[in-house]
Amino acid sequence: MNFPTKDSAIQKILQLVERFHEQKESYHRADYNETLTRRDFIDPFFKALGWDVDNEHGFAESYREVIHEDRVKVGGATKAPDYSFRLSGGKRLFFVEAKKPSVLIKDDITPAYQVRRYGWSAKLPISIITDFEEFAIYDCTKKPNPTDKASNGRLKYLTYSNYLNEFDFIWDTFSKERVLKGSFDKFIQSDKHKKGTTTVDHEFLQSLDTWRTFLANNIALRNNIDEDELNFIVQHIIDRIIFLRIAEDRSVENYGNLKDTLKGDDYYQNLLRQFHTADQKYNSGLFDFKKDKISDSIAIDNKVIKSIINDLYYPLSPYEFSVLSVEILGSAYEQFLGKTITLSKTGKALIEEKPEVRKAGGVYYTPEYIVEYIVNNTVGKLTEGKTPKEISKLKIVDPACGSGSFLIGAYQFLLNWHKDYYSNNGKPSKGSKDNPLTPDGNLTTAEKKRILLNNIYGVDLDANAVEVTKLSLLLKCMEGETEASIATQLRLFHERILPTLDDNIKCGNSLIDVDFYNTELDFGEERKIKPFSWKKAFSEVFKQGGFDCVIGNPPYIRVQFLNSSKESLNYFANNYKTAAVGNYDIYVLFIEKALKILNEKGMSGYILPHKFFNSKYGVPTREILSKGQNLTEIVHFGDKQVFTGATTYTCLLFLSNKKSKEFTFSEVNNLVEWKNNLTSKKGSIDAKRITDKEWNLSTGNEQELFSKLEALPLKLGEISKIFVGLQTSADTVFLFKDTLKTNKKVISVYSKELDEEVQIETELLKEVVRSGQIGKHWINPNALVLFPYHIKDGQPTLMSEKELKTQYPLAWYYLLKNKALLENRENGKFKASGWYQLYPKNLEMWDEPKIMLPYMIKELAAYYDEKSYYFVNVTTGGFGLRIIKENINPLFITGLLNSKVLDWYLKKVSTNFNSGYFAANKQFLVQLPIELGNKQIMSDIVKLVEQLHKLNRDKQESNLTSKTDQLQNRIDYAEQRINEIVYELYKLTKEEIDLIEKGS
Repeated sequence: MNFPTKDSAIQKILQLVERFHEQKESYHRADYNETLTRRDFIDPFFKALGWDVDNEHGFAESYREVIHEDRVKVGGATKAPDYSFRLSGGKRLFFVEAKKPSVLIKDDITPAYQVRRYGWSAKLPISIITDFEEFAIYDCTKKPNPTDKASNGRLKYLTYSNYLNEFDFIWDTFSKERVLKGSFDKFIQSDKHKKGTTTVDHEFLQSLDTWRTFLANNIALRNNIDEDELNFIVQHIIDRIIFLRIAEDRSVENYGNLKDTLKGDDYYQNLLRQFHTADQKYNSGLFDFKKDKISDSIAIDNKVIKSIINDLYYPLSPYEFSVLSVEILGSAYEQFLGKTITLSKTGKALIEEKPEVRKAGGVYYTPEYIVEYIVNNTVGKLTEGKTPKEISKLKIVDPACGSGSFLIGAYQFLLNWHKDYYSNNGKPSKGSKDNPLTPDGNLTTAEKKRILLNNIYGVDLDANAVEVTKLSLLLKCMEGETEASIATQLRLFHERILPTLDDNIKCGNSLIDVDFYNTELDFGEERKIKPFSWKKAFSEVFKQGGFDCVIGNPPYIRVQFLNSSKESLNYFANNYKTAAVGNYDIYVLFIEKALKILNEKGMSGYILPHKFFNSKYGVPTREILSKGQNLTEIVHFGDKQVFTGATTYTCLLFLSNKKSKEFTFSEVNNLVEWKNNLTSKKGSIDAKRITDKEWNLSTGNEQELFSKLEALPLKLGEISKIFVGLQTSADTVFLFKDTLKTNKKVISVYSKELDEEVQIETELLKEVVRSGQIGKHWINPNALVLFPYHIKDGQPTLMSEKELKTQYPLAWYYLLKNKALLENRENGKFKASGWYQLYPKNLEMWDEPKIMLPYMIKELAAYYDEKSYYFVNVTTGGFGLRIIKENINPLFITGLLNSKVLDWYLKKVSTNFNSGYFAANKQFLVQLPIELGNKQIMSDIVKLVEQLHKLNRDKQESNLTSKTDQLQNRIDYAEQRINEIVYELYKLTKEEIDLIEKGS
């Protein structure tokens, strides 16, 4: 690809600057209009930067890198931005709004609001206003308001006289060559410090919630209607209004049609007439009044309709629907579907989060780049080397489609694929009247409908989600249509513009088939469960052997949080191998279901938590995938957060029913780099390595080192007993940040729960070590625990209320005030099932010498406690370890646990969390390989550990910086000596040591 040089660009722009300066007065005349400005200055400016402004390559309109929009003034608002700059594939980068030089861009609020509204609605980070004389770059991540000053959101302002001095910035940020090399992205990221931003999808969600509340309350008040009917009609009214409003801004409907309903005596009846007209024009099921028996029979107050309609038009509406993508709408709708309308006893409509959504921590829309990656690596691979006729047989399904993001992604991929196939590198092709391309290079309406109906399928338990998915797909199908193209289709072919998707997108329970009816249940339960027959619903698909592709983002909900009946749980247990272990998460059922509904060569791609790699409930899933050799690719995000606002640790899992001898593994260390097709680590893994045991997914030299260590016969679990520390159900009640350096019978301590000083009898307070205060060869026992137990033969017995009240009245009163241990009392004794309680398990273990280990770690740490401290699992937990094999000094094991070798190994088998933390819990600790060596090596390590204990105690007691630094140097040296001895003990090569050092 040939680009202009920076020198040639600066010369061309210098000529433009000189010409403008010489004739500046003439360009400021009123008759020098915007069109001339664009032709004389703005077009040449961007041509100099390497953009094909005039489409000299002759690409079809849909392939052009610079789209010139027609300027249509309606209701005082401009309908489309003047320029849209795009990368190959049609991805927008930024808009440019052109003005004539007589407009004062620096101070005029109208064009600033206009361009920010376009950019914000399209979810673009920046956009530009220019008349060549002035050049203003705007931040489009902030919601625009019509009253904003022109300076609001302005990131940079230049005049033509600054162009040469600022040319490095202009070239590096906006030249096509530099954009392709990532400089534009760097500029955007450098301005991510903005505060107070609200994305368009989040704002649109707020609008949806407001409209839903307003409609639901009014319909419930004025009509005799149940909850299901209310949810149905509110959803349909909102969907229909949004569809028609988008059609207006895309010039498919006359602008202002919906506003015309705000006339006469009954606005809702006017709106209904528009809905019925739309049914004749569009079909699609969205306006199907044969299915909808409610709309024609209800009444809605004028003020409600008026409020919603006005919210969708300038100036109240911040949305520019001509550039608001289906993907952005889907993001808002996904959150919207997480709530439902319920009716109170008084008949008032309430909007509530669905119980399963609340327990799962919310709904999180899958980012578009994740959808694209999954689609490219499933649908993309299935289309390689095929013809449109062959692809027409391709069946793609999302079994939990939600608002339809994955199906939209798959549909868009197929639209692009067919457009590329039929065209000559974007050049319009000529041919018969049956040509599937329009003259401007877009797919015909008939071809888009054919692809949608042939290839795209979905299922969801939520009927409203099904309707939203249909709406999203139909809006995607309608992209590029105009009022004229629709009129032509109606006139020539006598068919409505959109297809009916009832046979493609279905409502039902993807996990429960109709054999569930063998269970006796009432209709209400059946209606909630919605058994679904895949083979009956998609009979033509299963005549071909099943689906070719299953994609999606299945629900992440622990089974105990499901709003499910006992019968449903029994059904899962009897029909899914993945439901065989404990409190599993239902996404594992969707993994198994994908393999069941795929044909023998089918492919699946999901985004889901990677917890099943290591968890106990993941054992059956790991067994299925290892035996079937189903893995084709894993992208491991580790502790990187893909979902904004969620603490869910995810991976991309790609499967096939065709056995694979090996699979690709990518470990993502930098999410931004990965988005740009760069990964930190990538390699192939032999399928035979994967079993039902915890998955270690290292590749190359790391895998060889892991296998070497894994092969060592002795494991930590064989020589020790691992146990949890003292646990409370309310740390703020039972724990106090203090120490017992007093002989007083009563001390004053600060209660975080009560936010005040309280007095407690010292006899009931035990000095403890919290897990966050355990490090490499050191502890900091700086807390007390209130411990209302008798200890007899190493076992704790809860004190009776009478004993506590009589002997320790201050502690009794404190616990009573906190409702601690007193929620449920029986015969004057505290019950362990009280709301606040202690769990003093394994007292005989942790009240003796032991090795202490924190649970959430950045590096493995251990301390040998000889003073028999109590220790507490605070927030992140912790573990104790006692050596049960004779002739093994616990100090030696402490040294190994603090070594880089075992730290490296643990992180290969453990679960990782945000900010670089790992889990050091029992199931991972027991796997650690132990090499004992000879007596001399063990003795050397023991001496170094003893030395480190003393050095760390001295450091804690030191008040002089110089002494502390000196002690730290000695600590560092002793720790390094232990690592060197351990490297020798485990017989590691220099290359293997380098891997461990790098990993640490």
